[in-house]
Amino acid sequence: MTADLAIDRTLAALADPTRRRVVDLLRERPRRAGELASAIGLTAPAMSRHLRTLRSTGLIEESHPEFDARVRIYRLRPEPMAQLKTWLDDTERLWTQQLAAFKAHVENA
Repeated sequence: MTADLAIDRTLAALADPTRRRVVDLLRERPRRAGELASAIGLTAPAMSRHLRTLRSTGLIEESHPEFDARVRIYRLRPEPMAQLKTWLDDTERLWTQQLAAFKAHVENA
C-alpha cells in the first residue's frame, strides 16, 4: 500500500466521531471490545463494525490473552499515526513557506 493510500484510509477511518472516540480510549490503554462498546454506549454489533474498519486501516490490532482465546484485546498501532503526522508536518512546512513568500511579496510591493 502506498503512503498516500495509507493516509487516505487513516483519514477516512478517523472521519467518524465514534472511531475517533475508540482511538481516544485506546490511547489510555488496550481494551476489550465490550469495554469499548460500554464506554461509548454502542451495541456489540455496532462496535464490531467500527473495530473492523479500524483494523482494516491498520490503526488498531487485536490480540488474544493466553488465558482465553475468545477474548479480544485491542490496542493502537503507532505506524498509521506516524505517517499521518509526517504528512501534516510536511503540509505545515509548505504553508509556512508559502505564507512567508506571500508576506515578502506584499512588503516589497
